Amino acid sequence: MGIFHGIEMGIGYIAHSIFRFIQLVLALTVCGLYGVDLHKANKEHKYSDGKWVYAEVTASLSAFLALLYLIPFVSRVPFAFVADTILFILWIALFGLFGNMYIKEHAEGDSGVQRMKNAVWVDLVNALLWLISAVGMVIYFFKHRNNKTRWTGRATV
Repeated sequence: MGIFHGIEMGIGYIAHSIFRFIQLVLALTVCGLYGVDLHKANKEHKYSDGKWVYAEVTASLSAFLALLYLIPFVSRVPFAFVADTILFILWIALFGLFGNMYIKEHAEGDSGVQRMKNAVWVDLVNALLWLISAVGMVIYFFKHRNNKTRWTGRATV
């Protein structure tokens, strides 16, 4: 074990941090892509469509959680994979919602429609990243959980 175990843990944490940073960047990208329409509606004193608000909330939650996971040892919280799974479900719902609206749409020179078509694919990438994250956190949880008794902590269960 010794020094090699520490190096393995260091490499694992660096890979984990890079993965979470990519999630953070893509979540902020989605905030920007959908925020353009929300800002335009607000500037024109129109109501904010709930679909776009849902997209912003999902992206904001993802950015917050990805940023939180960049703090050392936060990912070791038991059942952290539940939050990743919930975010995966939110992203898939977002992809389905906007994919239904924009995937078959023809942009025909409309930059707003093209931006939304691009945003749909970024939503899908986010969903896949959160799925990978959830599966990885489940594997980590069951691999590193403490199999000791709760009473004394000495016996192996």
